[in-house]
Amino acid sequence: MRLVPRQESFFEMFEKQVNLVNDGAQSLFKLYSNYVNAEDAAFKIKKTEHDADEVAHEIINKLNTTFVTPFDREDIHGLISALDDILDCTESAADRTVLYGIKEPTEAAIELSRILAEATILTTKAVSCLRDMKHPQVIREACIAINSLENQGDQVNRMALAKLFQMHDQPMEALKWREIYGHIENAIDKCEDVADILESTILKNG
Repeated sequence: MRLVPRQESFFEMFEKQVNLVNDGAQSLFKLYSNYVNAEDAAFKIKKTEHDADEVAHEIINKLNTTFVTPFDREDIHGLISALDDILDCTESAADRTVLYGIKEPTEAAIELSRILAEATILTTKAVSCLRDMKHPQVIREACIAINSLENQGDQVNRMALAKLFQMHDQPMEALKWREIYGHIENAIDKCEDVADILESTILKNG
């Protein structure tokens, strides 16, 4: 009879959640890179977001019923919340793309979704390394790269917004894209939030 619950299942669930987050981001980038069957792509991302929500609920339930956790409870809660937010924002961007009847993606949308896709690959790598706190440098390097991508996202978003303000003859299109850009940018920002939580975690457990 185990007196101390196994902690491995926490890491398995973290990895399951972050893999779904990455799947959603890759699907959004694929949608904008090859703009066909937008409704099918948006539905797939929505399904991925729903699956990730279920994993997040599993982690919260386990957190509430487990005495010993792999690291601080508030950091675990912050991690799963930030991961959930990444996919929520990704799903919102895909949903608005279909809802607003977007005919074709802008260069900025393609670039922002590419940055998000790269950031979630790094996020997946960093979260997967939580199992082994003996090699924190791998996590730190991934977090530094995520921070760099977030800065790139900021620059792309600012330039994209500047172009939107010049669309005097298409104000509705400008409003549509302003919202979509905002969702993708927020998703990238949440990747940075995950990176901050991971860096804090390895510092506390170093």
